[in-house]
Amino acid sequence: MKTSLKSFLVIIVLFTQNYTAQKRSDSIDAFITHTMQELKISGLQLAVIRNEKIDQLSSYGLANIEHGIATKNNTVFSINSMTKAFVGVAVMQLQEQGKLKTNDAISKYITDIPENWKKITIRQLLSNTSGLPNNIDEKEQVLGEGIESKNWEIVKTLPMEFSPGEKFSYNQTGYFILGKIITQLSGVHFTKFIEDNQFKPSKLLVTQFGDSNDIIENNAGAYSTIINNDGHWINDGKLHNAYATFPLFFRTATGILSSAEDLSKWILALQEGKLLKDQKSIRELFTTIKLNNGDIGGFNKLTNGYALGWPTVVRTEHPAVAPVGGMRSALFVYPQDHLSIVILTNLQGSNPEWFIDEIAGYYFPDMKAENGFGLSPNMKMLYLQTRADGYQNVASVYQKIKKKNKSFKVSEDEINSWGYQMMGRDLKNEALAVFKLNTELFPNSSNVFDSYGEILDALGRKEEAIMNYKKSLLLNPDNTNAANYLKDKK
Repeated sequence: MKTSLKSFLVIIVLFTQNYTAQKRSDSIDAFITHTMQELKISGLQLAVIRNEKIDQLSSYGLANIEHGIATKNNTVFSINSMTKAFVGVAVMQLQEQGKLKTNDAISKYITDIPENWKKITIRQLLSNTSGLPNNIDEKEQVLGEGIESKNWEIVKTLPMEFSPGEKFSYNQTGYFILGKIITQLSGVHFTKFIEDNQFKPSKLLVTQFGDSNDIIENNAGAYSTIINNDGHWINDGKLHNAYATFPLFFRTATGILSSAEDLSKWILALQEGKLLKDQKSIRELFTTIKLNNGDIGGFNKLTNGYALGWPTVVRTEHPAVAPVGGMRSALFVYPQDHLSIVILTNLQGSNPEWFIDEIAGYYFPDMKAENGFGLSPNMKMLYLQTRADGYQNVASVYQKIKKKNKSFKVSEDEINSWGYQMMGRDLKNEALAVFKLNTELFPNSSNVFDSYGEILDALGRKEEAIMNYKKSLLLNPDNTNAANYLKDKK
């Protein structure tokens, strides 16, 4: 009787676990499908690693629009600058072999460099804090017509951007030099060293170095809504074919193609000690580098730090290491949560790093945006209290909190982002209340009246929208968005 009862309870537990997992998977699928439609992503791969095993592996949409080819689990995507994370692992492998130390000056290994480069360390190259001049131009074209010797001679004549360790500045020259060092110390070209010491031990099936010039089986198309206009990246909202060429010497910076499944296997191999033997190596690999003044630097408010080839998300709750690539692919490892998420897309401009946390929220509900994740403490307080008291009372909620806490303060940008989050969830009336609050708190800001006009227009309240766009234009005559709106309404 006891055995039967025990077996029955095990069945119930397994059923509950399977039901919960299936429900979560279905919810993630629905979220991904909605996000793809919203961002116009044609093809996407997702992998989730939970408790050191692949928990979900899914493919969505079209890998190639022209030929109507569906995305599959073996579809290959360019991962662009996510390649740098592999370089970080390669350097740590050489350190474990006793061939270098990350604190070594690069002059110990590379001699034909300018005097003011000689004290730069390998660690500073990996963390983009070297101050080296970039070996690409403002349109991201490789200097010297893609010829290695020309590129090297040109970049050595350029001035340093800043003193080593003073700032964070994303830099490709450092990774070119790292490629030279890996090749020199390993005795084989850096691509072969990475293939032999990472691709093979991880048993990757489709991962390889390449670019648009290579014929690669099951290769996804590459599309973009981003164009470079005189050195400035602009999202014109139209879909274009995207082509990228990466000279061999440049492929430490960007040059690997992979799949979400292969990247999951690579992460698991790293976690299981198949790539780095010592846990201290992984801790060093993932540790955000501090600048000379003790601060950290990164790309933006999300990927706000940088470790050894790995961008980092430095925050109190659910910190992550987060390689991103080509404005279309991202991989987040949440070390404290035993969770990793890979998203690869074929759309430059999709920036999946901005919605990976939301997928993590299906495993850890406090990470969902609707629960205030990612907000500053003050903003989260206002958000949660408003959700409890009702958006129609947001102004009184603000005043109530302010009365209790004189130092309470939220920024115009935080409230504006909150309003757009509500719009993104199709909660227009809630967005209206938030944007209205912003006009009351920041009455001299052109932007808040522009946003308020936008939501009024979305609600069909055209006359009020016009009035607010006029107010925005009065505060800032250079506001082309308001000017264009008013012009169209004449």
